[in-house]
Amino acid sequence: MKKTLRLILGDQLNPKHSWYKEPNENIVYVLMEMKQETEYVVHHIQKICAFFLAMRSFSNDLTQKGFNVHYLKIGDATNTHELHKNLEILIEKYDFEKFEYQLPDEYRLDIQLKEYCKSLKIEYQSFDSEHFLSNRDEVEILFKNKKTYLLETFYRHLRKKHQVLMTETNEPIGGKWNYDAENRKKYNYEYEIPIPLEFNNDCEAILKEIEQAGIKFIGKKPKDNLLQQPINNEQAKQQLIWFINKALPRFGDYQDALVYNEPLMFHSRISFALNTKIIHPKEVIDAVETAYYANNLISISQAEGFIRQVLGWREYVRGIYWAKMPNYSTLNYLEHNDKLPDWYWTGDTKMTCLEQAINQSLNQAYAHHIQRLMITGNFANLMGADPNEVDAWYLGIYIDAIEWVEITNTRGMSLFADGGIVGTKPYVSSGNYINNMSNYCKNCIYDVKKKIGEKSCPFNSLYWDFLDRHKEKLTKNPRMGNMYNTWKRFSDGEKDAILSQAAFYKKHINSL
Repeated sequence: MKKTLRLILGDQLNPKHSWYKEPNENIVYVLMEMKQETEYVVHHIQKICAFFLAMRSFSNDLTQKGFNVHYLKIGDATNTHELHKNLEILIEKYDFEKFEYQLPDEYRLDIQLKEYCKSLKIEYQSFDSEHFLSNRDEVEILFKNKKTYLLETFYRHLRKKHQVLMTETNEPIGGKWNYDAENRKKYNYEYEIPIPLEFNNDCEAILKEIEQAGIKFIGKKPKDNLLQQPINNEQAKQQLIWFINKALPRFGDYQDALVYNEPLMFHSRISFALNTKIIHPKEVIDAVETAYYANNLISISQAEGFIRQVLGWREYVRGIYWAKMPNYSTLNYLEHNDKLPDWYWTGDTKMTCLEQAINQSLNQAYAHHIQRLMITGNFANLMGADPNEVDAWYLGIYIDAIEWVEITNTRGMSLFADGGIVGTKPYVSSGNYINNMSNYCKNCIYDVKKKIGEKSCPFNSLYWDFLDRHKEKLTKNPRMGNMYNTWKRFSDGEKDAILSQAAFYKKHINSL
């Protein structure tokens, strides 16, 4: 076999990849901690730590199994911090005859590696990451010549393809494909919220290296320099077992619920491990499906509600990403161009819902999907924030954020910047939704029942202002009809007062 250099990116830590069946003395694997990857946006310090910890753990595991690994740390003198330059140096220094890499999941890296390979004077080859349950182009092929890309259609396609929660006659277990209508309950305190599993991964040394390298970051360092996220396959399996035993029995019911000072609720916190490929989605899905069949405490609505997130949504947004990039990253259907408020980076806001979601994000680099969609994303859309700013914030602040999953959620679901490719309508709401799904409003100085006047909930006037601003584009949307019919019933005086209140809040947005 030719002397080969194999590249492993930071989100390609798949221990079950066919590359690792057995060591070969002619193959060297390279992993790199690079400023190229830490500085394309400003990342949360815990996100940087998590990636470096996970990469080092993966490298150590390969080494212990007899594989040849070349690891470049962030502070190494030989590290140029640019992917192509590091590869050039290694190939020349060690006379490699072939270069191999797994297909990246970020468009910018895909292009960078393709361009780099064109310049190579040695043989090269790319491989699938062997992680996802659908092909890159499966969404595009399934919806060829279709105007809309319906998640439900794709989800059912994958359920059949992989025989997940299916009967012998190829029908969905329980007689329904989707139990989403049963997954929107407000938390009623009937069941205890489980205590999170903590791993206490020591990142003190990495924190020092990051600071010495002069890397800019946002967010707070982990408490006592101990990172709680799973960083290897063993820990990811422990996290999965914890979720199934402690949280899954109530996940479906309360996956949309929001509770003051409860950041995790019944969520799995396994997204970082999934998105870095530390654990395979089929392993997660199989474990949940097995638990459903074996455990009377786990109903079909709980199991299906979670599996839909992994098999349905996660695979779907990846397919949208590869079908629509690079143009997708430029879409701004609603023509929003305002800056995010300063408190998105400090958490210093008087609105309880946003204070909770943002401070939690700054403290833990984590927020569950409703906090992202209906709190931070909802507000950003109502106020008219520039999608580029929102993209950078989400991509930087969340530990599990990689562009393929971040941008489709942000520009698609949160901002409707794609004009309806991902979401069939803008996911915007007044304070009423937040009050219905949480206890946040009880602890807020703003009155969720007031649209105008002192201490009126900003979500209320901004919501109606959003609808009024975009009526030309949104009135024909069949899912927006009731909202616009309600707006029409307001008197001209009421409309003027609401729009004036919204204008006041937007002018003084950094003081909210």
